[in-house]
Amino acid sequence: MIQGELTTLGLGRTEERAYEALLREQADGADDLARLLDLPRERLDAALDRLVEHGFARPPDPAHEGCLPHPAAPAAALRTLIHRRQAELHLKSAELARLRMAADRLVGDFGEPRASGAGVEVVTGRRAIAARVEGLLAAAEREVVILDRPPFTSPDVGALLARGVKVRAVLDRAGLADPARTRALACLAGRGLRVRVAGDVPAKLLAVDRRITLLPPTEAAGPRASALVVGDGLLCGALVPLFEAVWERATPLGGGDGGLRGPQRELLALLAAGLKDEAIARRLGVHVHTARRRISRLLESLDARTRFQAGARASSRGWLDS
Repeated sequence: MIQGELTTLGLGRTEERAYEALLREQADGADDLARLLDLPRERLDAALDRLVEHGFARPPDPAHEGCLPHPAAPAAALRTLIHRRQAELHLKSAELARLRMAADRLVGDFGEPRASGAGVEVVTGRRAIAARVEGLLAAAEREVVILDRPPFTSPDVGALLARGVKVRAVLDRAGLADPARTRALACLAGRGLRVRVAGDVPAKLLAVDRRITLLPPTEAAGPRASALVVGDGLLCGALVPLFEAVWERATPLGGGDGGLRGPQRELLALLAAGLKDEAIARRLGVHVHTARRRISRLLESLDARTRFQAGARASSRGWLDS
C-alpha cells in the first residue's frame, strides 16, 4: 500500500515523479519535463503547484516563463509535511474522543443499543459487540485494518487470510509482553498478515473495506461496555487516514529500529539531503555504479519503489531525526 501511504501525506504518484525529476535535474523547462514524464502540461503544472504548496519546491522565477520550481531538500520538506499531517490527525483524534464520550453518555442514559446520528451506531454489551465484529469480518471482501491497544482484542484474522482478505494491523508495544501473542502474530505473519508495532497506539479501531469502522470499547468489554460502528463517509474519511498515519510510523514486527545498519542509515541520510548519485559515490568513496547498487538494495529493504518513498517512510518513522 505504498501509494496509499503517500496519499496520506497529501501527495500522489504524479507529484512524486515530478519531484524526483526536479531533484535529478532531468529537464530544462516545464515543456521538456512534461514530455519526459509523458504528462499533459496542465497536469504537470498542477503537480508542480502542489509541490510548491507542500514545501517540496520553491516557486519558479516569474520573469522566466516555463521555468521549473527549485526542489527543496527531501528531509526538511518531508518533516514539514509530516508535522502538518500529524497536527491534522491530532484534531481528528480529539474528534474521535468526543464521539466516544458522547456515545458513553448515550449508553449511560438509555442502556440500550441505538443510533446516535451521523451514521454512528452504538452497540452495548460483550456478546452484542462480539456478534457485530463477527458480522463485519464475515462481510469483508478486500481489506481489514486494525489498531489494537490494551485491552487487546482477538479477531479471527486467520479466517480472513484464508479467504484472501488482506489484513494489516498495528499493535501497541505493550502487546509484545505476552509471548503467546507474539508467537501467534509471527505465525499469522507467515500466512500473510502484515503487522507492525508502535509505542503509543492512539485508539482501538477495526475498519472493513474502507467503508465501515468499528471502535471497540476502551475498557474491558463488560455488560455496559459500548462499541461504535461508524458508517458515515465523512467520519470514516477521518478514521482510515488515522490508521494509515499510525501504520506509516510503526515498525514491522521484529524489525526493532527498522533493521537499518549504520551504512544504510548514512546512505539514507545522503538521499534525504537531495544528493545525486555522483555526489553520494564521492561521499562514500565508491564508484557511482556501486553507489547505485547500494541505493537499489536500500529501496528494496524499505519496500519502496523510489527514493521519495524511501525518504517519506524513513522520515515519518523518525529514522532521520539525528
